[in-house]
Amino acid sequence: MSSYMKVSSYEGRKGEIRKVVLLYSGGLDTSVMLKWIQDEYQAEVIALTIDIGQQADNLEEIRQKALRLGAVKAVVVDAKNEFAYEYLAKGIKANARYQGDYHLATPLGRPLLAKLAVDVARAEGCDCIAHGCTGKGNDQVRLEGSILTLAPEMKIIAPVREWGMGRDEELEYARKNNIPVKQTVDSPYSYDDNMWGISAEGGEIENPALVPPLKNILQICKPIEETPNDAVTVTLGFLKGLPVQLNGQDLGLVALIAQLNELGASHGVGVTHHIEDRVVGLKVRGIYEAPAASVIVRAHETLEKYVCTRQENEFKTIVDQKWGYLCYGAQWYEPLMHNLNTYIDAVNEKVTGTVTLRLFKGRAEPVAVETPNSLFDEKLATFMKSNAFNQNASAAFTEIYTMQMRMARETERYALISIGSMEQKQRFLPLVSKLAESGFVLFATEGTHAVLQKAGVPAVCVYKVSDANRKPNLLDLLKQNRFDLIVNVMSPENNTVEVRDGTEIRKWSVINGVQLVSEYDVLMNICERFKNQVRKPAAVRGEHHKPALVNGV
Repeated sequence: MSSYMKVSSYEGRKGEIRKVVLLYSGGLDTSVMLKWIQDEYQAEVIALTIDIGQQADNLEEIRQKALRLGAVKAVVVDAKNEFAYEYLAKGIKANARYQGDYHLATPLGRPLLAKLAVDVARAEGCDCIAHGCTGKGNDQVRLEGSILTLAPEMKIIAPVREWGMGRDEELEYARKNNIPVKQTVDSPYSYDDNMWGISAEGGEIENPALVPPLKNILQICKPIEETPNDAVTVTLGFLKGLPVQLNGQDLGLVALIAQLNELGASHGVGVTHHIEDRVVGLKVRGIYEAPAASVIVRAHETLEKYVCTRQENEFKTIVDQKWGYLCYGAQWYEPLMHNLNTYIDAVNEKVTGTVTLRLFKGRAEPVAVETPNSLFDEKLATFMKSNAFNQNASAAFTEIYTMQMRMARETERYALISIGSMEQKQRFLPLVSKLAESGFVLFATEGTHAVLQKAGVPAVCVYKVSDANRKPNLLDLLKQNRFDLIVNVMSPENNTVEVRDGTEIRKWSVINGVQLVSEYDVLMNICERFKNQVRKPAAVRGEHHKPALVNGV
């Protein structure tokens, strides 16, 4: 029994809808719901199957199956060219990917499916569109968001959200109603398929701790173990960011993708085990097969990088990532998407040339690139003898270029040293000296300062808390959170002044979150940590590096 409750105004309700366009793939979910909608909603169903280059489906069989299951009409729309040139072309120029090597085959197809569903629904006088997406996935958001953007008057139903059936129950429903489906209990995988790639979910794929049996899952790609032992090279020709040639032959985008899918699949190219963050907040895994997409995107980004400046390449990477997140995240009609596409088109005006790739054992590796728009200059780049690059300027460039990094390394650290007995002062003296050598600016209470001064260890004298009129005063510095490290070793006698100073030191070290050291071994470990970070003493670095002190401090 389903506990689903409709709360959105656009959701179709029983008794309100009479004619439904069902986005029909012929798989388990949509086949079951074709029958289920007729029974539950008492509505006519038009099955709409959209050809966007599915690689593992027989679309005519799917159409006939829909009619046998009671559809009043079964429509197959050939949208391969529109998909290729209006959607995939944008993805190619944007080096389409999401959180790794998922090349966005399904997200790229959903806005087109929504658009065509709206077109058919309006042409056929339908008042509702149905889809086979679950309530836990991204596709419900992609389809419904696009439909509502294009046709705000349209009602939508999502039977999988409503009926409360699990996969086993769906299979049983299909069996009882004589609905033929490929899925079985032993083969629990579900697929989404178009020319840009195939996604697989279900079964072992759902649990990232399990190793998916690829031989049982892959639809077009060969497992690596079954791929040829000899590599093959392919050459892609690009014109303004889009591939127009394969191995010297002019091809339309649809034909080129089809040929690359066949070739890449035979070498196991484009198989990805992908963990991703869904729009709805779930972290999931999918298995993706995208041979052509992997080859084309790899070639495109190589050529694009070759013709663009360093600044362009850095910014384009940021733009591409945002583009991928928008596409994946159901934001195809977001105005920012249009803005990004405008910039991406401008960059791709110069992405013309050829890229040669080596396909071998699952990899597509660019091995050569040629273009009339190259920023490469062999005379400048060669490691052979050449006077074209002025190496006399290199050292000065390095000095200026790394200046801030070096200055940051020289940032001063401040330590307060207050040690009670003379015996302890002498014992700690070598370690305190090491602190100074490692770059600490030392502040020391009067007695400790005298010992350090005699030993030649630079330090600033700090006056006791009781000498409030003498500056710099210990309490002032503690309140100002001046120190990065405090070394405070009490003498056995614990005289009144020392106890008062020690109390303030411990109090303010806690308040300020400053490490307080009173043990020899602890300070020795700290010195070891900083021994390789020797920095110039403050006096050598210059007065301008000293901090601004308050009240004469």
